[in-house]
Amino acid sequence: MKKDKKDRICPVSDKCGGCSYIETGYEKQLEIKRKKLDMLLKDFGGCKSITPMENKYYYRNKVHAVFYQKKDRTVVAGIFREGTHDIIPVENCPLENKEARAIVNTTAQLIRSFKVPLYNEDTGKGLLRHLLIRTADGTGEIMVVLVASSVVFPSRKNFAKALMEKHPAIKTVVLNINDKDTNLILGERSDTITGKGYIIDRLMGKTFKMSAESFYQVNHEMTEKLYKRALELAGLTDAAEGFDTTAGARSAEIVSSDKKTVIDAYCGVGTIGIIASDRAGQVIGVELNSKAVKDAVNNAKANNVRNISFYCEDSGAFLEKYAAGGKRADVLIMDPPRSGSTRKFIDAIHVLMPEKIVYISCGPESLKRDLEYFRQLGKYKVESIEGFDMFAWTGHVETVVALHRMDS
Repeated sequence: MKKDKKDRICPVSDKCGGCSYIETGYEKQLEIKRKKLDMLLKDFGGCKSITPMENKYYYRNKVHAVFYQKKDRTVVAGIFREGTHDIIPVENCPLENKEARAIVNTTAQLIRSFKVPLYNEDTGKGLLRHLLIRTADGTGEIMVVLVASSVVFPSRKNFAKALMEKHPAIKTVVLNINDKDTNLILGERSDTITGKGYIIDRLMGKTFKMSAESFYQVNHEMTEKLYKRALELAGLTDAAEGFDTTAGARSAEIVSSDKKTVIDAYCGVGTIGIIASDRAGQVIGVELNSKAVKDAVNNAKANNVRNISFYCEDSGAFLEKYAAGGKRADVLIMDPPRSGSTRKFIDAIHVLMPEKIVYISCGPESLKRDLEYFRQLGKYKVESIEGFDMFAWTGHVETVVALHRMDS
């Protein structure tokens, strides 16, 4: 029986499409996700477990909002209806960080008092297009990004000051300029209004900078669980000891004695490679996005990590050159986008032939396709498949697959 709107956990869940399982019991939705993974990947042993979340609500550390103005001049904050740019009013979202949502609502009030013209996609006129808020759960720092159609934002310093007075956890406010006719939220240029233009998060004993454009996992708790398990499967920890997630110092009990060479492909801002650096002899990060590589280099310096190098290249092309030069790697960690990896990259793996591969996937269908190609080449066997519920109340699930070289 369908619940009345007033009785639902989220009154707009049927419109926005962001939390399709919000009215499904948590244990039930976990089993639904596990069974889907198990069925999809049954030819490779299936998925027998899915790691649950402890903090199931208000976990998203990245919040996006848009605004519209009613006839009485009241400014309403909302999100886009699924598959459209129709704005649905939202006062509270059970997935989003509470303080971030409060900042969204304060911003709506300030837009009216400062008379900030809202951007109209149909006419191309107006100033403020989007609001993006990033929260660092490990430190409590918050960044606010005002996405505007022009660099000219009247009274922007006073606007930022008023926002920070209401919410002291805000450490920086950034103006991002997006003057293109595009569906992308962020433009290529960002100007810092106040603060340093970035915030610092702490993840598994390491610190990481988050800028407006940085890719960063949206669920802090589950990212730590996911990365910990990935490095265990890579043989870079003693599973009995695990990681000390509160201190940056290495633990003598879990440092790999043979000093493995690790390649972190699709490395983004370097999170998993930097975390693995204490347990490896050498780490090599490869990423095509130049801004992400710059952030990764800075993150390594901030953590005083000296045994890691980053390369701004296509991962497949890099592996081909690396293997052709007679170099070796013991472990390959790959975390490609939702579209998955490429045959070129997987072919290059089969030239390099690392002993272990850990594949982190946010797209089960592309993961299946890539595992089928691994099997076709006949050199690696799937050792385990595990699910991680990174996105409670949604249909999404993260997957970690361990593969080992068949002659090892």
